[in-house]
Amino acid sequence: MRKHLFFISCILFVNFLIAQDTIQKVVPGRFNNKAQQSKPYVILISADGFRFDLADKYHATNLLKLRAEGVKADYMQPSYPSLTFPNHYSLITGLYPSHHGLVDNTFYDMQRKELYNMGNKKAVADSSWYGGTPLWVLAEQQQMVSASFFWVASESAIKGIRPTYYYVYNDKIGIDSRIQAVKDWLQLPPDKRPHLVTFYFPEVDHAEHTYTPDSKETEAAVLFVDSAIGKMVAALEPLHLPINFIFLADHGMTTVDNSKAIKMPVAIDTTKFTVPFGDALVHLYAKDKSAIEPTYEALKKEAKDYDVYLATNMPERWHYSKSDDWYNRIGDIILVPHLPAFFNLGTRRNNNLGKHGFDPAIEDMHATFYAWGPVFKQHLQVKGFENVNVYPLVAHILGLNFAEKDIDGKLSVLQSILK
Repeated sequence: MRKHLFFISCILFVNFLIAQDTIQKVVPGRFNNKAQQSKPYVILISADGFRFDLADKYHATNLLKLRAEGVKADYMQPSYPSLTFPNHYSLITGLYPSHHGLVDNTFYDMQRKELYNMGNKKAVADSSWYGGTPLWVLAEQQQMVSASFFWVASESAIKGIRPTYYYVYNDKIGIDSRIQAVKDWLQLPPDKRPHLVTFYFPEVDHAEHTYTPDSKETEAAVLFVDSAIGKMVAALEPLHLPINFIFLADHGMTTVDNSKAIKMPVAIDTTKFTVPFGDALVHLYAKDKSAIEPTYEALKKEAKDYDVYLATNMPERWHYSKSDDWYNRIGDIILVPHLPAFFNLGTRRNNNLGKHGFDPAIEDMHATFYAWGPVFKQHLQVKGFENVNVYPLVAHILGLNFAEKDIDGKLSVLQSILK
């Protein structure tokens, strides 16, 4: 018993150390070649859950001013499902979730017989879960230095490559220290200076989940992000570098009705299906394929406040059917609730008032996209677009070679916002 308790204590202590890791990681031997040293700079900033209307709703003065000097999209549409990990990875790879492998924040891989969960540090750092070529990998492959102050998968050596400078995700580093780190990176000698920097804010998403998008707490989080953007721009201005900023989000947020929480449907036999956590969608992975059809038919009869799909007949516009599933990670049966209902299957406490992950066409799921800097046109407003198109835009600005046939995004969608 004592040995067992000691073993558990060791695991908890190791996890504590990982969570407290605030030290910058530097991959040695990297440098910009001569051609890359003259390229522009891109700082790609994600404010998790920053819905398309929040800057206006809460009078985010810095963002309103900066977008007026550059480009504002009516909205940016996330990929399905409109969840954090799938969409941050779609932004950085130009691929839909079904094509890059992160089909949900939590999902099961039938071939590996393993569960991926965004809270599992070991899985998050395991490159074998990730498809596609993240922008920092593309840059480093072409001898352009990159840096990341947090982004989904930036801690993982995808194709054997991490950003030259990066941090393991934690919430212990203050915003002033993070901004100073970006400034320090951009003051390095030209051969060591990153031309691509990713930067992430979690605050708005956290506030919306707990208090709803219409709360004073969300307002405070929006204004915190706005203040930090103002500080960052002011801190970098004296460097007189051709820095281009893209400010965006992975998804929006909506308010759900906890009285409409949907419990585990009677038709689901958990001895026959693996059922990972889900609230905006639920995957059912059949342990025996013969159970799929009868369970599907039973669920359709039972369904109230949700739709039931076979993986072979998902809506085409979601790019989420079995034919799209390059890594065979989408469930055999998918349950999709009707807002303001959501699933609460009892596998995890699920009392959040704000949620996302729903149909990207729903307005509340729409995310923000602003851009400003020397390469962007000024005083321009454009229509909404899908988030997979950010990848070819950034690669083009940085002068990186990429093949459009290998991604879902198209440069033509956003090329008109450039001078």
